[in-house]
Amino acid sequence: MAELITAMVTIFKDDLSVDYNACLDLAGFLIENGSDGLVVSGTTGESPTLSDEEKLALFAKIKEAVGSRAKVIAGTGSNCTNTTLGLTKEAAKTGVDGIMLVTPYYNKPPQAGLIRHFQTVAEAVDLPVIMYNVPSRTGANIEAETVIALSKTANIVAVKEASGNFEQIKQIIDNTADDFKVYSGDDAATFDIMKLGGGGVISVASHVIGKQMKKLLTLCEEGNISEADELNNELMPIFKGLFKTTNPILVKAGLEIISQKGGPLRLPLIEATESQKAELRELLEISLVRSEG
Repeated sequence: MAELITAMVTIFKDDLSVDYNACLDLAGFLIENGSDGLVVSGTTGESPTLSDEEKLALFAKIKEAVGSRAKVIAGTGSNCTNTTLGLTKEAAKTGVDGIMLVTPYYNKPPQAGLIRHFQTVAEAVDLPVIMYNVPSRTGANIEAETVIALSKTANIVAVKEASGNFEQIKQIIDNTADDFKVYSGDDAATFDIMKLGGGGVISVASHVIGKQMKKLLTLCEEGNISEADELNNELMPIFKGLFKTTNPILVKAGLEIISQKGGPLRLPLIEATESQKAELRELLEISLVRSEG
């Protein structure tokens, strides 16, 4: 089954401490609106600004609240293998269902270094591991041959692909086992990746259009490509609109627009401008009218 997993924002109080109760409320809202899983403390969760203590508390509290209603996937990756290893081992003790490891960023390891990094961490825990390839943020691409090689590691079960390289994505899908999932890591690419045989999406837009994202996946899975294409075209302005500036600035604004708490951001990220909010509000209102019609 194609999965809708939301890369969940972390909600802060006005004093910028983590608002754990609001995070639990958001987790419930996302599940009610179609999410099969939640990534906690990914980039959308402002992971670079969270302490390890905050991350571990989020993993434990959200998993306890969610229970069996959805998978909780802990974002534990960093650009230091030993640091990633330590946090991943601690995360495994919190009861989470899986781990997501972003490509080590800034230090730009060669492909052989990436293989050793992911294998070292994956082999230290019994949990399923999703690799996250997002070269635009990390400065390094996990090449198709590297993903294919790593897919043979027992508990490396998926890759979140946000490279935008569809030839690479097709090569991965065509040369990995059927139970190895390739998730879209970019809402705007989800339809195209699903047509190639993708396993779902790890989404940002699902914060505000969760039911529509779930419908898009269902239509693709059922082979109703024409209707899926139509829905994808309707949603594309929102996909693009949410990324007019650095994520998660606008998705937090979007939550407030739909009367859910989004909260402030920790520096160096800043709040959306009034013009950005107005533009996003218009896009979301159009989407709401269409979904109700």
